[in-house]
Amino acid sequence: MNIDIIAPGRIKERYLRDAIEEYSKRLSRFCKLTIIEVADEKTPEHATPGTDELIKRKEGERIAKHIKDGAYVIALAIDGQMLASERFAAKLDDLALHGASHIQFIIGGSLGLAPEILARADWKLSFSPMTFPHQLMRVILLEQIYRAFKINAHEPYHK
Repeated sequence: MNIDIIAPGRIKERYLRDAIEEYSKRLSRFCKLTIIEVADEKTPEHATPGTDELIKRKEGERIAKHIKDGAYVIALAIDGQMLASERFAAKLDDLALHGASHIQFIIGGSLGLAPEILARADWKLSFSPMTFPHQLMRVILLEQIYRAFKINAHEPYHK
């Protein structure tokens, strides 16, 4: 299975890069993982709603260039479906059984995802009604993908 994570911005914090590297290494036995970073837009202080929409649209255009035809696209969105880890694992397993060999997860920038990206998504996933920094969300997502593969392989996760 091929899994892409598409997200705006570079990870600057060493501890987050280390965590991403660790989960990427762990996932290498289960899938081919690619992390695609697109340029993010700086949000000015006291931005207007129109400016916010323009920023989301620009980031969305950059994200859209990396969405592959035939890939199953999962957008991370607050209004998406919330699942327990076991149900998320079952969802990934079900996708694989039904021929989805390429899954692309999309994480929005600090303002969220453009409406066009949300409309393109095959499914919207929410980790919580809370808002998380998009850099930290990469780590959380990778951990849950790894946990899902371990669950589906009937392997213990905690040692």
